Amino acid sequence: MSAPAEAVVDLDAYRANLARLREVAPTAAQMAVVKADAYGHGAVEIAAAAREAGAEWLGVATLEEARDLRRAGDRGPVLAWLNPADADLAPAVDADVDVAAGSVEQLDAVIASGSAARPRVHLKVDTGMARGGVRGAELTALLEAAATAQRAGRIEIAGIFSHFACADEPASPVNGAQEHAFADAVAELASFGAQAPLRHLANSAAALTRPSTHLDMVRVGIASYGLSPGPAVGTSAELGLTPVMTLRTALALVRRVPAGTGVSYGHTYVTRRETTLGLIPVGYGDGLLRAASNRASALVNGVLVPVAGRVCMDQVVLDLGDTPARRGDEVVLFGPGHRGEPLAEDWAEAASTIGYEVLTRLGGRIARRHAGAIPTITGSGG
Repeated sequence: MSAPAEAVVDLDAYRANLARLREVAPTAAQMAVVKADAYGHGAVEIAAAAREAGAEWLGVATLEEARDLRRAGDRGPVLAWLNPADADLAPAVDADVDVAAGSVEQLDAVIASGSAARPRVHLKVDTGMARGGVRGAELTALLEAAATAQRAGRIEIAGIFSHFACADEPASPVNGAQEHAFADAVAELASFGAQAPLRHLANSAAALTRPSTHLDMVRVGIASYGLSPGPAVGTSAELGLTPVMTLRTALALVRRVPAGTGVSYGHTYVTRRETTLGLIPVGYGDGLLRAASNRASALVNGVLVPVAGRVCMDQVVLDLGDTPARRGDEVVLFGPGHRGEPLAEDWAEAASTIGYEVLTRLGGRIARRHAGAIPTITGSGG
């Protein structure tokens, strides 16, 4: 490999994950969430694979992410749900991108966007996350304003949605409370004489564990990339999912050192016996988690070996022990686990974080390569 490290993205595994998620939510439309460059997997390629796999919708956070998909040739349904105060909505609306409104103020901005097209709007309800959307009197005002604007031909209400706070904890009573709050919001919208063709509430965790929330559409993000939404939901293998990304590099330096050798900054790792150290040319400047220092591991020649000392900006030392190794040998930092390599969740656990962060932080000098059947960028949705 020419780059210091390579993230190999298995598009066949991604398509298989979408098929598995379709099995658990067969009656709902499927939105493949490709925000944040498809969780670091490459939004254009992943979006094309999602369309090829039958995903009816794509979901992104920002308007620019949606416009990138349009520039790449996608013409299927796309929802962008984050609209900053200074956002220019017109280009996205003109490109047939659905947008979200989580308050009367946001709805007014959509209406005033100056688009030549009639905006298709998804109304955001705060059912208990206290992040996006509104509740109570503010929600009543939003729903009434949206119904009025639709009757006047100024918008089209395309959907109503919310987001779970605790779906990765299936036993949490918060889930039921949010589900009921969402049903109340849908009923309240109807009381103003309007219907939302798409009701969507379920994320990956709810799609896998709470069928009553599938409604008209499920939004699948982390599970589509083969990672579990959380320990209480089950492991990837238990859920029938395959991690899509493999992060690999190669040993840049191999050397034998005596017992008592301090390794990396601060000498937080000291060799207990004579051992072989291996250096890899990737670090926190490329997105590896510094918090995983002395706790994460990697696969070298079929053997799991520990990270020795602090993760540096662009280098990490591994304690290879007596494992035969030489410069240029492959190092797998994480992958699907088929060869015994760590999972992204293992790195997340080592750093006391979540798999989402492990995937989305990767960048810098890491090259991305897509493997499996490479889809043609297409303009049609599922």
